[in-house]
Formats: sequence, structure tokens, C-alpha cells
Amino acid sequence: MSTTASIWSPLRQPAFRGLWLCGAAFFIGNGMQAMVAAWLMMELSGSSFLAALVQTAVFLPMFVLALPAGVLADTTDRRRLISISLVAQLVASALLAVLALGHWGGPASVLFLVFVCGCCLAMLTPAWNSSVVDPVPREEWPQAITVISIAYNAARAVGPTLAGLMFTRLGAGWVFLVTVLTTALMWEATRRWPPKPHPPSRLPAERLWGGTLSGLRFAWHSRIILAQLVRVMAYGAAGSALWALLPTIAQRMGTGAEGFGLLMGCMGSGAVMAGMVAGRLRARFSLDRIVIVTVVVFALVLTLSALVRVPWLIYLAMGAGGAAWMTSMSIFNSATQASAPPWVRSRAVALHMVAALGAYAMGSAFWGAVSDILGLNTALLSAAALMAAGLLLVKPFPLRVGDTHEVTQSTPWDELFIEAEPAPEAGPIAVEISYRIRPGTDEAFLDAAARLRAPRKRDGATFWRVYKDLGQPARYTERFIVESWADYLHQRARATVADQSLEAQLRAFLAEGESAKMTHYIAER
Repeated sequence: MSTTASIWSPLRQPAFRGLWLCGAAFFIGNGMQAMVAAWLMMELSGSSFLAALVQTAVFLPMFVLALPAGVLADTTDRRRLISISLVAQLVASALLAVLALGHWGGPASVLFLVFVCGCCLAMLTPAWNSSVVDPVPREEWPQAITVISIAYNAARAVGPTLAGLMFTRLGAGWVFLVTVLTTALMWEATRRWPPKPHPPSRLPAERLWGGTLSGLRFAWHSRIILAQLVRVMAYGAAGSALWALLPTIAQRMGTGAEGFGLLMGCMGSGAVMAGMVAGRLRARFSLDRIVIVTVVVFALVLTLSALVRVPWLIYLAMGAGGAAWMTSMSIFNSATQASAPPWVRSRAVALHMVAALGAYAMGSAFWGAVSDILGLNTALLSAAALMAAGLLLVKPFPLRVGDTHEVTQSTPWDELFIEAEPAPEAGPIAVEISYRIRPGTDEAFLDAAARLRAPRKRDGATFWRVYKDLGQPARYTERFIVESWADYLHQRARATVADQSLEAQLRAFLAEGESAKMTHYIAER
């Protein structure tokens, strides 16, 4: 992946530039809505827990719906999925505006409609995130994702600040109307620059449940993706304390809604400034080294927020916290997208959302409850300790970006010599590949064969094993099982160039004149 190109180079693509600008407006509208809903909840109820639940209502749907939404984005029309979700969100935001303008909304109605908007956002985000980079060459994806992160975090700076000013002068209803307008703008952008259609395939489309299992299986057996998901989950669970408790911090400072908006604005501004140098940081330092620094910085910000009462120092700390948050999250996001092959990219994005925002949503509720029961300082200091403890994950779950050959799908080199092809749903299917190897190479052969376990199971196998022929000691058989014939065809199509290289290494052990022999079996009883 390119780390030397300017972070602004993706904006040379007109389609990406248009989607980026409209997406930035959409982010601003959503940021305004979330900020005002949280402050309105504080005014209506006076509870830190209920105010923190607004963040949960926004992001918990990501945990529940993101993966099914990712399956739909990988297997159906992404434009249709995005459009339907935006229309539903527009209706919910409009209803929220009407209730606020008429002073008819209570805590329950506000929380419910924010939750509905969160569900719409969860349904459209995997499709939008995986398609917005379509106009950009793959080598510029880190820059494109960084630019999107800058827009998102600039919205976090601009949105809450504008929302605080509008809320003070005009009330919550007019802020919610801005969200309606920005949602309509996002819908128009999707209509004008639609996502690329999926390439045609003769394989049967995956169903929702099977596609969900495929995505989970891929993540579990891909060490690159699994490491990123574990790390982002730990980071989001601890870091959610600062975001969720900002209304309480602002209330303690006595600055009101405008002060709350300024705290959010400082975090967003710090994130934007970090985005300007993110590319140069990735060019000079490893991903793990950068994330270690951001963990330390964010833990210090949490500590300062608990112990310091000087407003200007808190505002500076928020800027540093926003910079650390944006830097780490953009690294997790770009590494996840760039490490997943096309067939599962939306699901990888969805799993990133599940890990990050699911932990964020549950963490927000948890830290809000801790603040109500044990006090704000206890909650912030406990979160700082948990953030620092995340450094223990660096060694067992190292971060890296997948190489091109690890995400490029290859053409299978074994033909399917079968008399009659089964129905797609028929199965289970057992596949055996036999090897007669050179004498004295058994241990090296088995070590090489073991490296095929993860790719086979990652792409669809539910069982994998290597057997030695007791009658012919030089003969070994690799055996794996998939649930159906359709799953097997999908598995073959998902193999990457890296997987094919592993198979080539295995075939290098064959005795002279021998070839690998593949046999297929279907369960009858």
C-alpha cells in the first residue's frame, strides 16, 4: 500500500470528491443530532446514565445490524440498500424535529427515534464505506480512508459547535431539521455517483445466515483481521468513556450546551490535525508503534479529565484525545479494508464496526452507570487504566496490512472431474487431495500442509485434517468438509494468490512423476 502519496490525492477523482463532500455534510448533520439529543436528554432527565444512553442508541445498532448489513452489501445491490436506509433515516429525523419543535418529546421518544436513526446508519454504513473508495486505486486506499476520517472528525468539530450555538438560540427542533437536509443531500450523492455493481457470477448468491457465518469464519481464521478486531474492540471499550461522559464533564465545568459543543469541537479539531500527518506517520513508523503512542496519549487525557479543573487545559487535552482517537481508528479501519479480499470486504468493514462501535455502545452505557454510581472521577480513571492495559495485546495480536497477493483472488488450477454436478444445496461435501511425497520429507511436508488449515477453514471448510496412509507411508491425504456444493464452489472462488502459493509449496514435495489427486464425495446418509 502506498504511504508516500499525498493524503489529498484521492480527491482528484470527481466521484470520490463528490461522495466525500456530501458524506462530510451527512456526518455534520449526524454529529449535530447526536450532540443535541444527548444534551436534550440531560435537560429532560438530569441523568448522566440517560445522557450516555444516547451514544448507546446511536451505536448499539451497529453491533446488532452491521454484520447482516455487510452480508447484504456483499451480495445485493448496494445502491438500493443505501437509498432505502437514507429514506428511513430522513423520516425518523423529520419526526424527531417535529416532536422537538412542538415540545411534545420526552426522554423515551427521543431515545427511540435516535435508536431508529442508529439502525438506519448501521444498515447503510458497510455498503457506503466499501463503495466510497471504489473510484480510487487500491494503492491509495489508506489516503482515501484517512481523508474520509478527516471529514468525519471535522464534522465532529463543526457539528457539535454549530449544534451548541443553534440549540442555545433556536432550540433542538431546528438542529434536527439540519439533519434532515444533510440526509437528503447524502441520498442525492448516492443517486448521482452510485456504487459499482458486483461483478457477475455463475455461483448461487449467499443467503443472509450463510453469508453471516462466512464473514465470521473468515475473521476468525484470518490472523490479520482478527488482530485488528481484537485491538479495536479493546480501544473502543476504554475510549468510549470520554465520549459518553463529555456532557457530564461539561456540566461540571458549568459551561452549558455551548461548552459541551466546544469540548466536542476540540476533539474533532485534534482529529483533523492528526489526519494531516497520518500518512507521514505510517511511512516512518510501524502500525503498532503508532497505536501504542495513541493508547498512552488517550489514557493521559482520561486521567487529566478526571483530575484537572482548569477549562483551557481540559480543552487542550480534548484536542490531544481527538488526535489519538482519529489516528488509531483510521489505522484500524484502513488496515481492515485493505486486508480483506473483495468477496468479503463489506463484511470486514461491518465486523470492524461491530468490534469498534459495539464496544463503544456498551462501554458508553457501562461508564455512564459507573459515573452515576461511583462518580465521574472514578469512571474516567478506571477507563484510563483499562486503556493502558490494552498495551498487553500488542504482542499476541500484532497489526499489519495484508499484501496484495493475500487479497487477490486466484483461478483454481484443479479441474472438477465429476460425472454430474450436485444441486447447490446438496451436501455436506468432502474433498480429498492425495500426495505421494519424496522419502525423508515427511516433517517438512506436514509443516507446509498445516499452513493450509487456516485458508481452508477461512474460506468455508468446517473440518480440515491431514491423514497418513498406513499401507503406503509416503502417501498423505488432505481432507476437508464444506456444508454444501454451493459452499464448496464459493470456497474455490475465494482462494487467493497467497493460498495458491501455499499449495505450490506443498506440491513441491511430490515424488518424481507424481501429481496431487483430488476426489470429491457427497454425503448420502
